[in-house]
Order: sequence, then structure tokens, then C-alpha cells
Amino acid sequence: MTAIYTWDVFSTLDGYGTYTEGADWGGYWSKQGPELLEHRAALFDTEQRMVFGATTFRETAQIMSSGIDPNTLDEWNVRTMHTPATVLSSTLQDTLGWPNATIVSGDAVEIVTQLKQESDVPLRSQASLSLNRALMAAGLVDRLQVTIFPVISGRTGASPILGGAGDFDLELLESRTLDGHTQELVYRPTPR
Repeated sequence: MTAIYTWDVFSTLDGYGTYTEGADWGGYWSKQGPELLEHRAALFDTEQRMVFGATTFRETAQIMSSGIDPNTLDEWNVRTMHTPATVLSSTLQDTLGWPNATIVSGDAVEIVTQLKQESDVPLRSQASLSLNRALMAAGLVDRLQVTIFPVISGRTGASPILGGAGDFDLELLESRTLDGHTQELVYRPTPR
């Protein structure tokens, strides 16, 4: 059986995954609420394996291992760090303090194909935009989970989540509204 691979990404309504330095949005574009945070924590209640590209892993590991009091982090972030992870990188040499992380070098499509064939748990990747656009083009992304925050960041938006992606049909599998304003959409992408 092949493991399900979910690309899990946050976005503004206009498709940006983050904002430029100096913008005053704050985390989650300042739109997080208790329902979103509870839902995110529940996503990490089940056994799974994280898959990261080097940049996202570096950024996430830096935040998680920077000496921040774990009690100040959102529960889903704490659970993420305790989830086994595979990091696809030809530049990283150590796991930057991330427990249960393994660094693998090589062709991302081949590595994820093998992970999907061998894993007995679902695979989830957060952000890792260029990695996941390549995996989606190769037909390896089974679920595209986009959490859309109710903001437009035309002046300060950075990292267009689907910038440079190919053409895809999207079949809507699930949708929910969190905290009355944030949308989570789960699609099955099919290359055109």
C-alpha cells in the first residue's frame, strides 16, 4: 500500500505563504483563533512522518531549538517537532537539534516515491514550497491542504505558494471554516 502524502501550506487570499521582513502582520497574519489552533494540534494526534525541504527545516528547527519556552509555542508546533521527519537536503549535515529527524540527500522525486512505498504511516509536508511544487508535478502529492487566512498581502506578501507550479485540476475533498473566518481546503491535485 502506498502512503498518502499531504502538502500542508498556509496562505493569504492572494496566494502568499509569508510576508516581507518588517511587515507588522505577526504569526498567522494575526488571524489565529482557538479553533484553528485546536484543529492544528489534532492533526498531529495521529502517527505520521514529516517531510521537509532544507530551507523550511532550517527555519523551523531554528525557531524550535532557539531556547524558546515550549509552553509559549502553539501545541501543534510542539507536536510537529516530536514527529519523525525526513529532511531532503544536499547541504545540511546535522539535524539542528530536531529529535527523530533524518537527512537524506538525492533526487527528491525518487526519495519520496520510495518513502510512499515503504511508509506504513501517512506523510505530511509543511510549506517547503519548491520541494512540494516539484513533487506535485511528479504526481506524488495526494492531498493539497491549503489554510487560507482572511488577508490580502499585495504589498508585503512573499513566497507565492503556487508560483511556478504547473497546471492542475483540483478535486475538493474537504472544507471547513475555523474561527468564523479562516478557510481550510483539502484538494486532490491532478496534473493537466
